[in-house]
Amino acid sequence: MKILNRTISPAERPYIIAEVSANHSGELSRALDLVAAAADAGASAVKFQTYTADTMTIECDRPEFRINNPASLWNGRALYDLYDEAHTPWDWHADLFEEARRRGIHAFSSAFDESAVDFLETLDPPCYKVASFEHTYIPLLEKVAKTQKPLMVSCGLASMDEIQKSVQTLTAAGSGPLCLLACTSSYPASVADSNLRRIPALMEAFPACRVGLSDHTIGNTVAIAAVALGACVFEKHFKMSDDDTSVDAAFSVTPEELRDYVRAINDAWDALGEANFGAASATEAESLQFRRSIYVVADVREGETFTRDNIRCIRPGHGLHTEHFASVLGKRAKRTLERGTPLSLDLVLS
Repeated sequence: MKILNRTISPAERPYIIAEVSANHSGELSRALDLVAAAADAGASAVKFQTYTADTMTIECDRPEFRINNPASLWNGRALYDLYDEAHTPWDWHADLFEEARRRGIHAFSSAFDESAVDFLETLDPPCYKVASFEHTYIPLLEKVAKTQKPLMVSCGLASMDEIQKSVQTLTAAGSGPLCLLACTSSYPASVADSNLRRIPALMEAFPACRVGLSDHTIGNTVAIAAVALGACVFEKHFKMSDDDTSVDAAFSVTPEELRDYVRAINDAWDALGEANFGAASATEAESLQFRRSIYVVADVREGETFTRDNIRCIRPGHGLHTEHFASVLGKRAKRTLERGTPLSLDLVLS
């Protein structure tokens, strides 16, 4: 899988997406500032959401069109009103994509219906994302697949059967390369509900797909663990530092926290290294000198017998390998040796 100049693979540095979502608070200037902040934090890409209230739902007073969950950040909100507040105006997209290009960062969006795909294609995004709640929206999957661009699909709420059906639908429609994002569709999500073992399970079930994490948890812990399990794409919602009121602010990181998130993921990936044993780096090789080896620990006269009292296996490691210790005991010195001399075979009478 490749997005512009970036190869997406567990063997490559992770691809980290800064998700703007609704955190622009309805201000284009703030959305542009978020693009700049994502680039400054070291994110690989900045992502938006392309929908309107009318493409998401209808304005309706029936109770199922209102969030009724005391644990939800949006309890009591009508779906139409929430989406109307949260959406990113479509006429902003061109300016946002251009700002991302100027800042040297990728820009793309989650398309929430077929009309969003048609619109986004006019901006030629390098890839697409489908959100968890649209995972089972088959007409959307078929539409975005036909662009043949790389596609990320969040798997929050989805059963394995649903994921298999989605992948089959996308493949049959000629989709470009796929990345499946493990996701917990809670806002915020708890660390304990992350179920990161889904990552290797997805990698095994869909070997042709890349696997990543859409992360709604607070902090870096889950992402660090996900790196170790093979995730190569990460998505995190972020906001400006002074934002406590936008729709998604409660589970979004600040630019400073995003920078720390990027650093933590990259550090975790660096830590994976290779399955090399021994002194695997020049730095580590410097420590070889502090292994134990055979040293003279008391002055020894020429012809004197080596005993446990005058030779020992001690640090540093400049003397004879410790495997020779038993065979040297009882043999005699070729010449006088001072205390602290590293023993070598040419100092031992055979």
